[in-house]
Amino acid sequence: DSLWLEREPTRQEALDSFDFGAPVVGAIRYGCGHINDTFVVHTQPEDCCCRRFILQRMSAAAFKRPDQLMENIIGVTEYLGRQIEERGGDRGREAMEVIRPKNGQPYYTDSQGGAWRLYPFVEHTVCYQAADTPELFAASGRAFGRFQQLLKDYPAETLHETIPTFHNTEDRLAKFKAALAEDPLGRAKDCGPEIQFVLDREADCSVALDAMREGKLPLRVTHNDTKLNNVLMDEETHEGVCIIDLDTVMP
Repeated sequence: DSLWLEREPTRQEALDSFDFGAPVVGAIRYGCGHINDTFVVHTQPEDCCCRRFILQRMSAAAFKRPDQLMENIIGVTEYLGRQIEERGGDRGREAMEVIRPKNGQPYYTDSQGGAWRLYPFVEHTVCYQAADTPELFAASGRAFGRFQQLLKDYPAETLHETIPTFHNTEDRLAKFKAALAEDPLGRAKDCGPEIQFVLDREADCSVALDAMREGKLPLRVTHNDTKLNNVLMDEETHEGVCIIDLDTVMP
């Protein structure tokens, strides 16, 4: 479409800004994400098979400060990598890794102000959009649990809040009630049971925050977008390999 054609030159700018170590032979849209623009980049080294990368244009609508976003991600991924190596794991497969552009910055800014980042492609993994079995869903839980456990000692207070109040359940409930009261499109009448489900659990929204205020719960790093499709699963064992989409990793 016209918007895509308009953006095409900036994608080429981004491709030119990174050293892929081999000629780029293709770059196409990839995945089912709806926040950032994601592309898989194919390169062809002379001495081995195709090597792939994930190139993303970060959403300017969702993330106003890409510098803070990438500071968070680089800090967390480098820490995860060290933790995995110390435990004898495969750092290149079990943690995301940011590849810096040629200018050495955390990300590349194109001529239209778009912010781009690059990751290695984690091969022999699958990203599922739905859990066909309880075992697959359980595997995602284990993967997120391991992610949180590896980050338990990370200095959470050093992370930026890239989306204000994203982790604040009391604030989310307040916004839900405001939207419900306004009901601008008249849709509340069609989802009464779902609305009541939320309202019946209002007290749950304060459990963690009350525990933090009382000093019972420490400030920790959390992902808070723990969907099945944010886990890369091994294509043979169907166990979680790597947690992705770290944009919401905040205190």
